[in-house]
Amino acid sequence: MKINVSGHHVDVTASVREHVEEKFSKIASHFPSLIALDIIISKEHNQHQVEISTIYEGARISATGENDVMYPAISAAAKKLDAALKHRKGQLKANLHDKPVSTTPEIAHEIIQEMELN
Repeated sequence: MKINVSGHHVDVTASVREHVEEKFSKIASHFPSLIALDIIISKEHNQHQVEISTIYEGARISATGENDVMYPAISAAAKKLDAALKHRKGQLKANLHDKPVSTTPEIAHEIIQEMELN
């Protein structure tokens, strides 16, 4: 999986890239059909914001994380992305299952009308 990390008012150092790759290695193993992640790390008003976007099975999935410190913001965004990907995977698997057919139960008054009461 290719991870594109860019910074807006933030220097993306080697340690930041290493932390990002460590956080998203689990996601890469759970969702092997993911091709690329686009990550934008920005700092505005003393808050670090992390925006992640990707395309998974034809749907665009994105997640954001925000914190005063950069590393917890990355972790929060990773958790949200993992939850969104699991949700999408569940939707895809649910469409594969056969839906149960509802059967109408026999109603008591219909049974009584059919009976011959003499």
